[in-house]
Amino acid sequence: MPEKTVREMSLRERRRHSLTTKFMRAIIGSGVLLGIVTLIIGLALYGVSLTNRYVSHAFYLSQNAAPSVIYGADSFSLARQVLEIYRGLSKEERAQTGTDEYRERFAAVKEMPAYATLLRMLPSFSRSGEVSDVYLGMYDWENGALVYIIDPELEDHFEPGEWESVSQRELQKFRNWDGLGMLYDIEMTGQYGWMCTAGTPIRDKDGELLCFLLVDVTIENVLAGMRSYTLQITVALALTIVLLTWFLTRHTRRTLITPINKIAAAARDYVHDRQDGRRDADHFTGLNIHTGDEVENLSLAMADMECELNDFEDNLTRITAEKERIITELELASRIQMSMIPHNFPPFPDRTEFSVFASVDPARGVGGDFYDIFLIDDNHLCLVIADVSGKGIPAALYMMVSKVILQSCAMLGKSAAEILTKTNEGLCSGNHAEMFVTVWLGILEISTGKLIAANAGHEYPALKHADGRFEIFRDKHCFVVGGMGGVKYKEYELQLEPGAKLFIYTDGVPEASDRDDRMFGIERMIDALNEEPDADPERLIKNVRRAVDDFAHGAEQFDDLTMLCLEYLG
Repeated sequence: MPEKTVREMSLRERRRHSLTTKFMRAIIGSGVLLGIVTLIIGLALYGVSLTNRYVSHAFYLSQNAAPSVIYGADSFSLARQVLEIYRGLSKEERAQTGTDEYRERFAAVKEMPAYATLLRMLPSFSRSGEVSDVYLGMYDWENGALVYIIDPELEDHFEPGEWESVSQRELQKFRNWDGLGMLYDIEMTGQYGWMCTAGTPIRDKDGELLCFLLVDVTIENVLAGMRSYTLQITVALALTIVLLTWFLTRHTRRTLITPINKIAAAARDYVHDRQDGRRDADHFTGLNIHTGDEVENLSLAMADMECELNDFEDNLTRITAEKERIITELELASRIQMSMIPHNFPPFPDRTEFSVFASVDPARGVGGDFYDIFLIDDNHLCLVIADVSGKGIPAALYMMVSKVILQSCAMLGKSAAEILTKTNEGLCSGNHAEMFVTVWLGILEISTGKLIAANAGHEYPALKHADGRFEIFRDKHCFVVGGMGGVKYKEYELQLEPGAKLFIYTDGVPEASDRDDRMFGIERMIDALNEEPDADPERLIKNVRRAVDDFAHGAEQFDDLTMLCLEYLG
């Protein structure tokens, strides 16, 4: 793949990486590979066929000539005479083959009538059979040699009794021939190149093997024929590849590349028109591509896509406007919701008997958590923290209703248990959404530090006595508010000494999760509070929030985080 994108390439680079060029390369490469395979197979078949023809010709020539050699001359006597003299020689004397002294030992053989007869007969077989040589010879199995009995060849002539070394493979073939198939051997010779030697054994009437009628035929003609065949096939394949490349490239350009380029050009025009704000042009419908295959299907799909995108853009414009309206309304709802929660601290600057601070962080634009801090009278401070079931706008609406009812009941001077009981009755009336709220509510008698509290299914508060550290206070839990009518709530009493602190929170604090879905937990919250247990309420809440953020490490906040801390100063 090229490192540049198509848009970054020059015209020359685009042509080099175009589909036409790639297709031509693929055709040429495939054609060359197919040609090479075809050539190899053809050469193998041609060589084997022609070689078999030469071998068959040589063998059957020896078969046909053998009766003439046997009955046309006294070949038996000639062969016995030559071999008798040869076998009577010592090793040193045999080594003199080819010398005048060596030939003199076989001079009497050339005087035999059979020698002259065969000398005239054998060349006629060579000429009529178009072979290199027809001669009589016998193998010396022990010394690995071929002993010539008569060789009529004019060039490189062997006199009777002369010998030459042969391979063990040839010896084994001729010695172990069982009369089935053709008797031959093919070897590479230094003078004649590849040579095939075929033969027929000459036996006397007693079946004794006297010699072989051997026929030599050169296979260089096979190699010459293969070279000519290679040249012809190469030229034919080259012309075929050129014509095939031209035809397929032309066909591919017309049926594939040109339609694809049209689709690409239409896509570019579509993008440019959209950027310029034009939406009235039909870019893909007018392409008029009729290839009858996947390319035509692609153009039709692009035309359908253009129509669907136009509809989608219309819908998206409408949905975007609606979403912006909803976002605006949510922001307004969030501001209204936050305006109902005390957010100016200290809320009672002229009161020195206590210090209080609170915070709320909705998981969404609006949430269901809330807190409230208000004076019932000059000596009684009401603290409320609550968590509505669910999230988002429904929870926010339910939260506002719950807050109003709670504050209204509290202002009537009721006890903590009575406030929750009356609030539960108000929320259960017509609660078709089947929502509920967990509430912790406490009323502090400012002059004495006595705190009367009730817990409606909310989290346990954390309490720090004047000379101690924060600990979880496991208070008595009652049923949630708004979940079921007729519930009677119970309250309990705490005595706060000067310097004591109370920390209340919603479940979003201990259930805050990190990226591995591990929860923050109560123990980490208590540890964060005890980092500076003597700090003011605002500092304590910020310490907890910092600990939650460090633990979450950027993980998404799934629940509202609401905290309230009271310090009784006395």
